[in-house]
Amino acid sequence: MRKNIKLTALAATATALALGLTACGSSSDPSSTKADGGKTDESKPLVIAASPSPHADILNFVKDKLAAKEGLKLEVKEFTDYVLPNTATQQGQVDGNYFQHKPYLDDFNKKNGTTIVPVVNVHLEPLGLYSKKVKTLADIKAGQTIAVPNDTTNEGRALQLLAANNLITLKEGVGTGAKLSDITDKKGLEFKELEAATVPRALNDVDAAVINGNYAIEANLSPAEDALILEKAEGNPYANFLAVKDGNQDDPRIQKLAKLLNSDDVKKFIEEKYQGSVIPAFGTPAS
Repeated sequence: MRKNIKLTALAATATALALGLTACGSSSDPSSTKADGGKTDESKPLVIAASPSPHADILNFVKDKLAAKEGLKLEVKEFTDYVLPNTATQQGQVDGNYFQHKPYLDDFNKKNGTTIVPVVNVHLEPLGLYSKKVKTLADIKAGQTIAVPNDTTNEGRALQLLAANNLITLKEGVGTGAKLSDITDKKGLEFKELEAATVPRALNDVDAAVINGNYAIEANLSPAEDALILEKAEGNPYANFLAVKDGNQDDPRIQKLAKLLNSDDVKKFIEEKYQGSVIPAFGTPAS
């Protein structure tokens, strides 16, 4: 979000000097304006909140391999939940975050009165159904229990995945906001709602579980190989993006990071490291 710009002040008196230092918008101003109207010291590191994998992994690749060439000082702060990265961004404890998709952010902003906005799409993590007890989708039978994420957008996304594969039937038109109460035919299945980060740990206790891509990777699951079913990438609205508090989109440091996250180097890193479990989402609009 920030760059280094030199302050110059030409003044004959102390009063003129003070005015020069406090003036805004001149080409010699050393800092950019933040969302709250204050100044940002562009020489400071850019601090980004991120889920450990793949988000922090991708950011650390940028930090270690690419950032120095762009004059960007990058710090990565890891969070293991889906709430604190946004609240920390809103409160200015971090400069931005990289962990979420648009339906989740829209719901979060609405419920919490926050003003977080997307900057640039980076990747897609296909949501998948996993099991340690059955080998194929056909082995899912009435009486078995499936765990799903309990936050609004990811639960709806999970239920849409199950419906698309004929494990349940949903009310017509419920979309990504689907809830358990919108299931018109459970086909004998039971459901357990859990916080998204804890779903992988429930695999031993349920017959199957719908797990977010980043949490699957952290649990040493390979979405491309281990999922019984997996979201399709084509037309998928769940690209994960770099986000900031509204008003900070044009901070030069954020713009540098956005450029690097959409670079050929990052595309190659994602494709080689994740082998289809994480998919580059460059070139698609983030808003």
